Amino acid sequence: MELKNKRVLVVGMATSGIPTVKTLSKLGAKISINDIKSKEQLSDILDEIGNFCSELILGEHPERTENYDLIVLSPGVPTDLAFLKKAKEEKVNIIGELELAFRLSKGKYVAITGTNGKTTTTALTGEIFKNAKHETFVVGNIGLAAISKALETTDNTILVTEVSSFQLESIETFRPKISAILNITPDHLNRHKTMGNYIDAKANIFRNQCGDDILILNYDNDETRKLASRANCKVVFFSRSSALDEGCYVEDNNIVFKNDKVKETICNIDDIYIAGNHNLENALAATIFAKYSGINKDVIKYTLKNFKGIEHRTEFVDEINGVKFYNDSKGTNPDASIKAVEGLKGPLILIAGGMDKGSSFDEFVGAFNDKVKTLVLLGETANKIKETAEGLGFKNIFIVKNMEEAVEKAYEEAVDKDTILLSPACASWDMYKSFEVRGKHFKDCVNNLRSV
Repeated sequence: MELKNKRVLVVGMATSGIPTVKTLSKLGAKISINDIKSKEQLSDILDEIGNFCSELILGEHPERTENYDLIVLSPGVPTDLAFLKKAKEEKVNIIGELELAFRLSKGKYVAITGTNGKTTTTALTGEIFKNAKHETFVVGNIGLAAISKALETTDNTILVTEVSSFQLESIETFRPKISAILNITPDHLNRHKTMGNYIDAKANIFRNQCGDDILILNYDNDETRKLASRANCKVVFFSRSSALDEGCYVEDNNIVFKNDKVKETICNIDDIYIAGNHNLENALAATIFAKYSGINKDVIKYTLKNFKGIEHRTEFVDEINGVKFYNDSKGTNPDASIKAVEGLKGPLILIAGGMDKGSSFDEFVGAFNDKVKTLVLLGETANKIKETAEGLGFKNIFIVKNMEEAVEKAYEEAVDKDTILLSPACASWDMYKSFEVRGKHFKDCVNNLRSV
């Protein structure tokens, strides 16, 4: 992809915007940047990349776009903005950071999406490949933009990539060798508007796959299972509940991989370090990635036994006076938080609430099953969750102003053997820059209890 002297507009200066600008600069592009934040709000970022740019359009979107050869979008930028529609009419090429990274990379992409579990599965799969001594980068929505490693790749590189529905909206040629859709449940409806649009965005992960490319799907999830009929490549399922003719499933409490009628036992499910049925599904998917990449079962088993999970995903924080604290700030939708509740022993005091993404909370509250004894709510959705809970007969609810008050109230309500779980079931952006910042603040608040 020739970018020297090309006029490129980078829209959005979030996690991927900075490395996109730096990469384009190395390739000799003439770079303009656009963000709706002001120059003052972006001062730290501009100190880092301002010298690479020939034009800054800040606090507003550009009025004219016909002079650009290429527009590169950060994942958080909606694709239906008026100036982008105008640019499309003017035949300006508009792609996302992921698409740009794919075009510039050597090596092979394996890609993981889904409503829940994609970060853990990406990290776990990456760990298996690293333990198998493959040249591996773990990139994407997991926190390290794919573009930041694109120019470092070789023909032997494997890029284990977490991809979101936002990133998949703006691909053109992106074609992973192996892809996976772990599950699909309602999420991001404030952006995608309908479930159909959301599913279509997820399905883009295999849009360009064909021939002997592989698509991994969750047999137990209705929406993902139905996507098999739309694929033009080999489809391989995983399942916790059904034996499969080909794929990865659970039999007699063991993870079993079956291919060409040959069945191989990988390990006992009790060997997996990270607990919970959702993590078992993640392990099944990761096993398929590994087996179809020629990795032997001993490496897979070793990794499953030793991989300890990721920060902010049902992460044990501390135990104070017999009360355990878990950080599940990565629980940014109801289904993710349901899995966190199901994965821990009660009694639970649950801290929830955040930015409203248009989700319903009926199933979330319905999953409490006498395990959750107290609900502490904060953020934009506090009253919405409270009304849902009360409508379903759950009454022990407190609304607080911030995380400090949430942790203090939860601890005040706790007794010996209780567990306090932060699992918001909502995005963080009403109060925090990211779910990581929210999770770290929760952990700081828990640590502060020790000094009281």
